[in-house]
Amino acid sequence: MDAEPSRGLLSRLVSIKPGEGAMVAWAFLYLFAVFSAYYVIRPIRDEAGVAGGVANLSWLFTGTLVAMMAVNPLFAALVARLARSRFIGITYRFFMLNLLVFLLLFRIATGDANVWLGRAFFVWTSVFNLFVVSVFWAFVVDVYSTEQSKRLFGFIAAAATLGGILGSSLTAAAVKFVGVPFLLLVSIVLLEVGVQASRRLGALSDAFQTPAARAPSAGPGGGPAAEHPIGGGVMAGLTHVMRSPYLLGIAGYMLLYTILSTFLYFQQAEIVDRTFTDRAARTAFFARIDLLVNVLTLGGQLFLTGRVIKRVGVAWTLTFVPALTAVGFLWLGLMPIAAIVVGFTVLRRAGNFAFARPTREVLFTVVSREDKYKAKSFLDTVVYRLGDQVGAWSSSLVTMAGLGAGAIAWVAVPLACAWVGNAWWLGRRQERLTERSTGRSADSGSGRSSTETVP
Repeated sequence: MDAEPSRGLLSRLVSIKPGEGAMVAWAFLYLFAVFSAYYVIRPIRDEAGVAGGVANLSWLFTGTLVAMMAVNPLFAALVARLARSRFIGITYRFFMLNLLVFLLLFRIATGDANVWLGRAFFVWTSVFNLFVVSVFWAFVVDVYSTEQSKRLFGFIAAAATLGGILGSSLTAAAVKFVGVPFLLLVSIVLLEVGVQASRRLGALSDAFQTPAARAPSAGPGGGPAAEHPIGGGVMAGLTHVMRSPYLLGIAGYMLLYTILSTFLYFQQAEIVDRTFTDRAARTAFFARIDLLVNVLTLGGQLFLTGRVIKRVGVAWTLTFVPALTAVGFLWLGLMPIAAIVVGFTVLRRAGNFAFARPTREVLFTVVSREDKYKAKSFLDTVVYRLGDQVGAWSSSLVTMAGLGAGAIAWVAVPLACAWVGNAWWLGRRQERLTERSTGRSADSGSGRSSTETVP
Protein backbone atom coordinates (compact mmCIF):
# COMPACT_ATOMS: atom_id res chain seq x y z
CA MET A 1 0.00 0.00 0.00
CA ASP A 2 1.70 3.17 -1.24
CA ALA A 3 2.06 5.97 1.29
CA GLU A 4 2.15 8.98 -1.07
CA PRO A 5 -1.18 8.56 -2.93
CA SER A 6 -2.77 7.85 0.44
CA ARG A 7 -1.29 10.97 1.97
CA GLY A 8 -2.77 13.27 -0.70
CA LEU A 9 -6.32 12.24 0.27
CA LEU A 10 -5.71 11.78 3.99
CA SER A 11 -4.14 15.22 4.43
CA ARG A 12 -7.45 16.79 3.38
CA LEU A 13 -9.33 14.99 6.13
CA VAL A 14 -6.85 14.80 8.98
CA SER A 15 -3.65 16.43 10.18
CA ILE A 16 -1.31 13.78 8.82
CA LYS A 17 2.43 14.34 8.63
CA PRO A 18 4.91 13.10 6.00
CA GLY A 19 5.77 9.45 6.44
CA GLU A 20 2.58 8.59 8.35
CA GLY A 21 0.39 7.69 5.36
CA ALA A 22 1.13 3.98 5.04
CA MET A 23 0.77 3.32 8.76
CA VAL A 24 -2.55 5.14 8.92
CA ALA A 25 -3.79 3.32 5.81
CA TRP A 26 -2.97 -0.14 7.19
CA ALA A 27 -4.48 0.72 10.58
CA PHE A 28 -7.58 1.94 8.76
CA LEU A 29 -7.90 -1.28 6.76
CA TYR A 30 -7.31 -3.39 9.89
CA LEU A 31 -10.11 -1.71 11.86
CA PHE A 32 -12.40 -1.57 8.81
CA ALA A 33 -12.12 -5.33 8.32
CA VAL A 34 -12.66 -6.13 12.01
CA PHE A 35 -15.75 -3.93 12.33
CA SER A 36 -17.19 -5.15 9.04
CA ALA A 37 -16.86 -8.70 10.36
CA TYR A 38 -18.53 -7.76 13.65
CA TYR A 39 -21.40 -5.79 12.13
CA VAL A 40 -22.23 -8.62 9.76
CA ILE A 41 -23.04 -10.77 12.79
CA ARG A 42 -24.20 -8.12 15.32
CA PRO A 43 -27.82 -8.02 14.01
CA ILE A 44 -27.84 -11.83 14.10
CA ARG A 45 -26.77 -11.66 17.76
CA ASP A 46 -29.40 -9.06 18.66
CA GLU A 47 -32.18 -11.03 16.97
CA ALA A 48 -31.05 -14.20 18.74
CA GLY A 49 -31.26 -12.39 22.09
CA VAL A 50 -34.85 -11.29 21.40
CA ALA A 51 -35.84 -14.71 20.01
CA GLY A 52 -34.57 -16.34 23.22
CA GLY A 53 -36.91 -14.11 25.24
CA VAL A 54 -36.34 -10.54 26.41
CA ALA A 55 -36.89 -11.78 29.98
CA ASN A 56 -33.82 -14.02 29.55
CA LEU A 57 -31.45 -11.26 28.41
CA SER A 58 -30.14 -10.74 31.95
CA TRP A 59 -29.01 -14.38 32.05
CA LEU A 60 -27.29 -13.97 28.69
CA PHE A 61 -25.37 -11.00 30.08
CA THR A 62 -24.42 -13.14 33.09
CA GLY A 63 -23.16 -15.86 30.77
CA THR A 64 -21.14 -13.27 28.87
CA LEU A 65 -19.46 -12.02 32.06
CA VAL A 66 -18.55 -15.58 33.09
CA ALA A 67 -17.11 -16.24 29.64
CA MET A 68 -15.09 -13.01 29.79
CA MET A 69 -13.62 -13.94 33.17
CA ALA A 70 -12.60 -17.34 31.79
CA VAL A 71 -11.06 -16.07 28.55
CA ASN A 72 -9.22 -13.00 29.88
CA PRO A 73 -6.45 -14.90 31.77
CA LEU A 74 -5.86 -17.05 28.68
CA PHE A 75 -5.36 -13.93 26.58
CA ALA A 76 -3.03 -12.48 29.24
CA ALA A 77 -0.99 -15.70 29.11
CA LEU A 78 -0.60 -15.30 25.33
CA VAL A 79 0.49 -11.68 25.80
CA ALA A 80 3.05 -12.69 28.43
CA ARG A 81 4.61 -15.48 26.38
CA LEU A 82 4.34 -14.55 22.70
CA ALA A 83 5.51 -11.69 20.52
CA ARG A 84 2.85 -9.16 19.55
CA SER A 85 2.42 -10.37 15.97
CA ARG A 86 1.87 -13.96 17.13
CA PHE A 87 -0.69 -13.42 19.90
CA ILE A 88 -2.74 -11.07 17.68
CA GLY A 89 -2.92 -13.66 14.89
CA ILE A 90 -3.76 -16.49 17.30
CA THR A 91 -6.55 -14.46 18.93
CA TYR A 92 -8.28 -13.62 15.66
CA ARG A 93 -7.95 -17.08 14.17
CA PHE A 94 -9.36 -18.64 17.34
CA PHE A 95 -12.53 -16.60 16.83
CA MET A 96 -12.55 -17.48 13.11
CA LEU A 97 -12.54 -21.17 14.02
CA ASN A 98 -15.43 -20.57 16.43
CA LEU A 99 -17.41 -18.91 13.63
CA LEU A 100 -16.84 -21.92 11.42
CA VAL A 101 -18.32 -24.16 14.14
CA PHE A 102 -21.37 -21.88 14.49
CA LEU A 103 -21.77 -21.91 10.71
CA LEU A 104 -22.11 -25.69 10.73
CA LEU A 105 -24.43 -25.72 13.74
CA PHE A 106 -26.79 -23.10 12.32
CA ARG A 107 -27.22 -25.26 9.23
CA ILE A 108 -28.43 -28.28 11.22
CA ALA A 109 -30.13 -26.86 14.33
CA THR A 110 -33.95 -26.75 14.46
CA GLY A 111 -36.67 -26.01 17.01
CA ASP A 112 -35.56 -25.54 20.61
CA ALA A 113 -31.99 -26.42 19.65
CA ASN A 114 -31.94 -23.39 17.38
CA VAL A 115 -33.12 -21.13 20.22
CA TRP A 116 -30.38 -22.40 22.56
CA LEU A 117 -27.82 -22.09 19.76
CA GLY A 118 -28.92 -18.48 19.32
CA ARG A 119 -28.37 -17.84 23.04
CA ALA A 120 -24.91 -19.35 22.85
CA PHE A 121 -24.17 -17.20 19.81
CA PHE A 122 -25.33 -14.10 21.69
CA VAL A 123 -22.84 -14.78 24.49
CA TRP A 124 -20.05 -15.69 22.09
CA THR A 125 -20.55 -12.58 19.93
CA SER A 126 -20.51 -10.37 23.02
CA VAL A 127 -17.13 -11.84 23.98
CA PHE A 128 -15.83 -11.74 20.40
CA ASN A 129 -16.73 -8.09 19.91
CA LEU A 130 -14.86 -6.76 22.92
CA PHE A 131 -11.75 -8.89 22.45
CA VAL A 132 -11.15 -8.26 18.76
CA VAL A 133 -11.71 -4.51 19.11
CA SER A 134 -9.67 -4.27 22.33
CA VAL A 135 -6.75 -6.06 20.65
CA PHE A 136 -6.82 -3.54 17.81
CA TRP A 137 -6.81 -0.49 20.07
CA ALA A 138 -4.17 -1.98 22.36
CA PHE A 139 -2.02 -2.43 19.27
CA VAL A 140 -2.41 1.15 18.04
CA VAL A 141 -1.90 2.79 21.46
CA ASP A 142 1.30 0.72 21.62
CA VAL A 143 2.34 2.20 18.27
CA TYR A 144 1.25 5.85 18.41
CA SER A 145 2.37 8.63 20.74
CA THR A 146 -0.11 10.80 22.65
CA GLU A 147 0.40 13.65 20.19
CA GLN A 148 -0.24 11.37 17.22
CA SER A 149 -3.26 9.75 18.89
CA LYS A 150 -4.98 13.12 19.30
CA ARG A 151 -4.49 13.86 15.60
CA LEU A 152 -5.12 10.45 14.10
CA PHE A 153 -7.37 8.31 16.30
CA GLY A 154 -10.56 10.08 15.25
CA PHE A 155 -9.83 9.46 11.59
CA ILE A 156 -8.73 5.86 12.19
CA ALA A 157 -11.94 5.30 14.17
CA ALA A 158 -13.87 6.27 11.00
CA ALA A 159 -12.77 2.88 9.65
CA ALA A 160 -14.97 1.28 12.32
CA THR A 161 -17.90 3.37 11.12
CA LEU A 162 -17.36 2.47 7.47
CA GLY A 163 -16.99 -1.17 8.47
CA GLY A 164 -20.23 -0.92 10.43
CA ILE A 165 -22.00 0.58 7.44
CA LEU A 166 -20.75 -2.19 5.15
CA GLY A 167 -21.48 -5.02 7.59
CA SER A 168 -24.93 -3.87 8.69
CA SER A 169 -25.95 -2.99 5.10
CA LEU A 170 -24.88 -6.42 3.90
CA THR A 171 -26.84 -8.21 6.62
CA ALA A 172 -29.95 -6.03 6.22
CA ALA A 173 -30.01 -6.65 2.47
CA ALA A 174 -28.92 -10.29 2.30
CA VAL A 175 -30.10 -12.18 5.39
CA LYS A 176 -33.46 -13.12 3.87
CA PHE A 177 -31.83 -14.43 0.68
CA VAL A 178 -28.60 -16.14 1.75
CA GLY A 179 -29.27 -17.00 5.41
CA VAL A 180 -27.15 -16.82 8.53
CA PRO A 181 -24.49 -19.45 7.66
CA PHE A 182 -23.32 -17.58 4.55
CA LEU A 183 -23.03 -14.34 6.52
CA LEU A 184 -20.84 -16.08 9.10
CA LEU A 185 -18.55 -17.16 6.26
CA VAL A 186 -18.31 -13.53 5.10
CA SER A 187 -17.32 -12.53 8.65
CA ILE A 188 -14.55 -15.16 8.67
CA VAL A 189 -13.07 -13.80 5.44
CA LEU A 190 -13.14 -10.23 6.74
CA LEU A 191 -11.34 -11.25 9.94
CA GLU A 192 -8.56 -12.82 7.88
CA VAL A 193 -8.19 -9.50 6.02
CA GLY A 194 -7.77 -7.89 9.44
CA VAL A 195 -5.03 -10.37 10.39
CA GLN A 196 -3.08 -9.62 7.22
CA ALA A 197 -3.46 -5.86 7.73
CA SER A 198 -2.22 -6.20 11.33
CA ARG A 199 0.93 -7.90 10.06
CA ARG A 200 1.65 -5.03 7.70
CA LEU A 201 0.92 -2.53 10.45
CA GLY A 202 3.31 -4.32 12.77
CA ALA A 203 6.04 -4.40 10.14
CA LEU A 204 5.86 -0.62 9.80
CA SER A 205 5.34 0.21 13.46
CA ASP A 206 8.96 1.19 14.21
CA ALA A 207 8.35 4.41 12.27
CA PHE A 208 5.96 5.52 15.00
CA GLN A 209 7.77 4.38 18.12
CA THR A 210 9.29 6.86 20.54
CA PRO A 211 13.10 7.17 20.32
CA ALA A 212 13.43 5.06 23.47
CA ALA A 213 11.17 2.34 22.10
CA ARG A 214 13.00 2.32 18.77
CA ALA A 215 16.35 1.91 20.44
CA PRO A 216 17.94 -1.54 20.05
CA SER A 217 18.03 -1.87 23.82
CA ALA A 218 14.25 -1.64 24.06
CA GLY A 219 13.87 -5.38 23.81
CA PRO A 220 15.71 -8.30 25.37
CA GLY A 221 18.64 -9.44 23.34
CA GLY A 222 18.99 -6.13 21.52
CA GLY A 223 15.92 -6.26 19.28
CA PRO A 224 12.92 -3.94 19.18
CA ALA A 225 10.52 -4.39 22.10
CA ALA A 226 7.60 -5.32 19.83
CA GLU A 227 9.46 -8.45 18.69
CA HIS A 228 9.67 -9.90 22.21
CA PRO A 229 7.04 -11.19 24.66
CA ILE A 230 5.81 -8.54 27.08
CA GLY A 231 6.13 -10.89 30.06
CA GLY A 232 4.50 -10.43 33.46
CA GLY A 233 1.78 -12.41 35.17
CA VAL A 234 -1.56 -13.59 33.81
CA MET A 235 -3.42 -11.63 36.51
CA ALA A 236 -1.48 -8.41 35.93
CA GLY A 237 -4.48 -6.76 34.29
CA LEU A 238 -6.50 -7.04 37.50
CA THR A 239 -3.69 -6.29 39.96
CA HIS A 240 -2.41 -3.26 38.06
CA VAL A 241 -5.90 -1.77 37.85
CA MET A 242 -6.44 -2.22 41.58
CA ARG A 243 -3.14 -0.47 42.40
CA SER A 244 -3.55 2.54 40.09
CA PRO A 245 -6.03 5.38 40.80
CA TYR A 246 -5.80 6.34 37.12
CA LEU A 247 -6.67 2.84 35.87
CA LEU A 248 -9.39 2.59 38.54
CA GLY A 249 -10.79 5.83 37.17
CA ILE A 250 -10.93 4.29 33.70
CA ALA A 251 -12.67 1.26 35.25
CA GLY A 252 -15.27 3.63 36.74
CA TYR A 253 -15.73 5.25 33.34
CA MET A 254 -16.28 1.87 31.71
CA LEU A 255 -18.76 0.74 34.39
CA LEU A 256 -20.88 3.87 34.15
CA TYR A 257 -20.84 3.78 30.35
CA THR A 258 -21.93 0.15 30.14
CA ILE A 259 -24.55 0.33 32.90
CA LEU A 260 -26.25 3.24 31.17
CA SER A 261 -25.86 1.62 27.73
CA THR A 262 -27.56 -1.53 29.00
CA PHE A 263 -30.48 0.48 30.37
CA LEU A 264 -31.06 1.79 26.85
CA TYR A 265 -30.47 -1.60 25.23
CA PHE A 266 -33.23 -3.21 27.27
CA GLN A 267 -35.67 -0.46 26.37
CA GLN A 268 -34.87 -0.96 22.68
CA ALA A 269 -35.26 -4.75 22.96
CA GLU A 270 -38.72 -4.41 24.54
CA ILE A 271 -39.86 -2.08 21.76
CA VAL A 272 -38.64 -4.45 19.03
CA ASP A 273 -40.25 -7.44 20.75
CA ARG A 274 -43.62 -5.64 20.81
CA THR A 275 -43.34 -4.36 17.24
CA PHE A 276 -42.00 -7.27 15.16
CA THR A 277 -42.95 -10.94 15.11
CA ASP A 278 -40.80 -12.14 12.18
CA ARG A 279 -37.16 -13.00 12.98
CA ALA A 280 -35.81 -11.73 9.66
CA ALA A 281 -37.72 -8.45 10.12
CA ARG A 282 -36.21 -8.00 13.60
CA THR A 283 -32.74 -8.68 12.25
CA ALA A 284 -33.25 -6.16 9.45
CA PHE A 285 -34.52 -3.53 11.95
CA PHE A 286 -31.43 -3.91 14.15
CA ALA A 287 -29.26 -3.67 11.04
CA ARG A 288 -31.00 -0.40 10.00
CA ILE A 289 -30.39 1.08 13.46
CA ASP A 290 -26.72 0.15 13.18
CA LEU A 291 -26.58 1.66 9.69
CA LEU A 292 -28.10 4.96 10.89
CA VAL A 293 -25.67 5.17 13.81
CA ASN A 294 -22.70 4.58 11.56
CA VAL A 295 -23.79 7.10 8.93
CA LEU A 296 -24.23 9.80 11.60
CA THR A 297 -20.88 8.89 13.15
CA LEU A 298 -18.85 9.02 9.96
CA GLY A 299 -18.96 12.78 9.40
CA GLY A 300 -17.88 13.46 12.96
CA GLN A 301 -14.94 11.07 12.78
CA LEU A 302 -13.70 12.33 9.43
CA PHE A 303 -14.03 16.05 10.02
CA LEU A 304 -14.45 16.78 13.74
CA THR A 305 -12.94 14.28 16.18
CA GLY A 306 -9.24 14.99 15.70
CA ARG A 307 -9.80 18.74 15.48
CA VAL A 308 -12.02 18.80 18.59
CA ILE A 309 -9.61 16.79 20.74
CA LYS A 310 -6.69 18.94 19.63
CA ARG A 311 -8.59 22.21 20.15
CA VAL A 312 -10.50 21.66 23.42
CA GLY A 313 -8.40 18.89 24.95
CA VAL A 314 -9.03 15.39 26.26
CA ALA A 315 -11.07 16.42 29.33
CA TRP A 316 -13.73 18.42 27.51
CA THR A 317 -14.07 15.87 24.70
CA LEU A 318 -14.35 12.97 27.14
CA THR A 319 -17.24 14.64 29.02
CA PHE A 320 -19.40 15.20 25.91
CA VAL A 321 -21.15 11.81 25.82
CA PRO A 322 -21.68 11.63 29.62
CA ALA A 323 -23.33 15.07 29.48
CA LEU A 324 -25.45 14.00 26.49
CA THR A 325 -26.45 10.88 28.42
CA ALA A 326 -27.58 12.90 31.45
CA VAL A 327 -29.74 15.14 29.25
CA GLY A 328 -31.12 12.18 27.28
CA PHE A 329 -32.21 10.20 30.32
CA LEU A 330 -33.75 13.33 31.84
CA TRP A 331 -35.77 13.75 28.64
CA LEU A 332 -36.71 10.06 28.65
CA GLY A 333 -37.83 10.35 32.28
CA LEU A 334 -40.17 13.18 31.35
CA MET A 335 -41.42 11.53 28.12
CA PRO A 336 -40.85 7.72 28.17
CA ILE A 337 -41.95 6.98 24.60
CA ALA A 338 -40.53 4.76 21.85
CA ALA A 339 -39.41 7.57 19.55
CA ILE A 340 -37.24 9.10 22.29
CA VAL A 341 -35.71 5.72 23.20
CA VAL A 342 -34.70 5.04 19.59
CA GLY A 343 -33.54 8.60 18.89
CA PHE A 344 -31.57 8.82 22.13
CA THR A 345 -29.94 5.45 21.45
CA VAL A 346 -28.85 6.51 17.96
CA LEU A 347 -27.43 9.87 19.09
CA ARG A 348 -25.64 8.40 22.08
CA ARG A 349 -24.04 5.57 20.12
CA ALA A 350 -22.97 7.96 17.37
CA GLY A 351 -21.46 10.32 19.96
CA ASN A 352 -19.64 7.43 21.58
CA PHE A 353 -18.04 6.25 18.33
CA ALA A 354 -17.22 9.76 17.11
CA PHE A 355 -15.89 11.29 20.33
CA ALA A 356 -15.91 9.13 23.47
CA ARG A 357 -14.24 6.00 22.09
CA PRO A 358 -11.27 7.65 20.31
CA THR A 359 -10.71 9.93 23.33
CA ARG A 360 -10.92 7.00 25.73
CA GLU A 361 -8.16 5.26 23.78
CA VAL A 362 -5.96 8.35 24.18
CA LEU A 363 -6.09 7.68 27.94
CA PHE A 364 -4.01 4.53 27.43
CA THR A 365 -1.14 6.26 25.63
CA VAL A 366 0.37 7.25 29.01
CA VAL A 367 0.41 3.79 30.62
CA SER A 368 3.07 1.08 30.45
CA ARG A 369 3.32 -1.29 27.51
CA GLU A 370 2.18 -4.23 29.66
CA ASP A 371 -0.87 -2.26 30.80
CA LYS A 372 -1.72 -1.33 27.22
CA TYR A 373 -2.43 -5.01 26.57
CA LYS A 374 -3.28 -6.61 29.92
CA ALA A 375 -4.93 -3.87 31.98
CA LYS A 376 -6.66 -2.52 28.87
CA SER A 377 -7.94 -5.98 27.94
CA PHE A 378 -9.25 -6.49 31.48
CA LEU A 379 -10.98 -3.11 31.42
CA ASP A 380 -12.38 -3.53 27.90
CA THR A 381 -13.75 -7.01 28.54
CA VAL A 382 -14.33 -8.05 32.17
CA VAL A 383 -15.09 -4.57 33.57
CA TYR A 384 -17.16 -3.71 30.49
CA ARG A 385 -19.31 -6.82 30.86
CA LEU A 386 -19.54 -6.33 34.64
CA GLY A 387 -21.22 -3.01 33.88
CA ASP A 388 -23.54 -4.81 31.46
CA GLN A 389 -24.40 -7.21 34.26
CA VAL A 390 -25.27 -4.46 36.71
CA GLY A 391 -27.34 -2.66 34.09
CA ALA A 392 -29.11 -5.83 32.95
CA TRP A 393 -30.19 -7.00 36.38
CA SER A 394 -31.12 -3.47 37.46
CA SER A 395 -33.37 -3.20 34.40
CA SER A 396 -34.90 -6.60 35.16
CA LEU A 397 -35.60 -5.65 38.78
CA VAL A 398 -37.29 -2.42 37.68
CA THR A 399 -39.43 -4.38 35.19
CA MET A 400 -40.36 -7.02 37.77
CA ALA A 401 -41.44 -4.22 40.10
CA GLY A 402 -43.91 -3.11 37.44
CA LEU A 403 -42.09 0.13 36.62
CA GLY A 404 -41.37 1.35 33.09
CA ALA A 405 -38.82 3.31 31.11
CA GLY A 406 -39.49 6.47 33.11
CA ALA A 407 -38.36 4.84 36.37
CA ILE A 408 -35.17 3.50 34.77
CA ALA A 409 -34.44 6.96 33.40
CA TRP A 410 -34.66 8.61 36.81
CA VAL A 411 -32.23 6.02 38.20
CA ALA A 412 -29.89 6.76 35.28
CA VAL A 413 -29.78 10.55 35.61
CA PRO A 414 -27.63 10.72 38.80
CA LEU A 415 -25.36 7.97 37.43
CA ALA A 416 -24.85 10.00 34.26
CA CYS A 417 -24.01 13.09 36.34
CA ALA A 418 -21.41 11.06 38.26
CA TRP A 419 -20.03 9.91 34.90
CA VAL A 420 -19.54 13.54 33.84
CA GLY A 421 -17.36 14.15 36.92
CA ASN A 422 -15.41 10.94 36.38
CA ALA A 423 -14.74 11.79 32.71
CA TRP A 424 -13.52 15.29 33.58
CA TRP A 425 -11.10 13.97 36.23
CA LEU A 426 -9.71 11.33 33.85
CA GLY A 427 -9.21 13.82 31.04
CA ARG A 428 -7.38 16.30 33.26
CA ARG A 429 -5.25 13.49 34.74
CA GLN A 430 -4.26 12.29 31.28
CA GLU A 431 -3.29 15.80 30.25
CA ARG A 432 -1.11 16.23 33.37
CA LEU A 433 0.55 12.84 32.84
CA THR A 434 1.28 13.74 29.23
CA GLU A 435 2.88 17.04 30.29
CA ARG A 436 4.95 15.28 32.93
CA SER A 437 5.99 12.55 30.48
CA THR A 438 6.98 15.11 27.83
CA GLY A 439 9.01 17.08 30.33
CA ARG A 440 10.88 14.03 31.58
CA SER A 441 11.55 12.84 28.02
CA ALA A 442 13.00 16.22 27.15
CA ASP A 443 15.21 16.15 30.23
CA SER A 444 16.48 12.61 29.73
CA GLY A 445 16.71 12.71 25.95
CA SER A 446 16.75 8.92 25.68
CA GLY A 447 16.63 5.74 27.67
CA ARG A 448 13.74 4.32 29.61
CA SER A 449 10.24 5.43 28.61
CA SER A 450 8.69 7.93 30.99
CA THR A 451 5.27 6.27 30.72
CA GLU A 452 6.19 2.94 32.26
CA THR A 453 4.23 3.54 35.44
CA VAL A 454 1.05 5.44 36.21
CA PRO A 455 0.46 6.61 39.78
